Amino acid sequence: MLATMISGRTLAQGAECEDKMNPDFFKAVALCHLSEKDFQSLGLSEGENVLLRNEHGQVALRAKADSGLPENMVFLPMGPWANILVGKDTGGCGTPHFKGVQVEVTATDMPVLDIRELFLNMGV
Repeated sequence: MLATMISGRTLAQGAECEDKMNPDFFKAVALCHLSEKDFQSLGLSEGENVLLRNEHGQVALRAKADSGLPENMVFLPMGPWANILVGKDTGGCGTPHFKGVQVEVTATDMPVLDIRELFLNMGV
């Protein structure tokens, strides 16, 4: 499924952002919100994972149905998992495009990497 990704702050992400190595940060941020219809069309059940990929990278995330999202749009809490899919182009404004990022979304059995594994996988 092709979708438009937006990323942004959430209450849970904001509450946990001071300690990014904390498992609560992982639970709050390594998450992909999808419309209920997209969630069903991918054959997902609560707690299963999706793989998001584009020309910048790919990342597995826990899937969550969200009645507030339209079809073909996904929301990711701001954090390193979302940043993998964001390009470095700033369009001259100094800030990358965190909204309107095109991604391919598929159901996956791949595990969601914790922050240490994520950075090691990136070569950081």
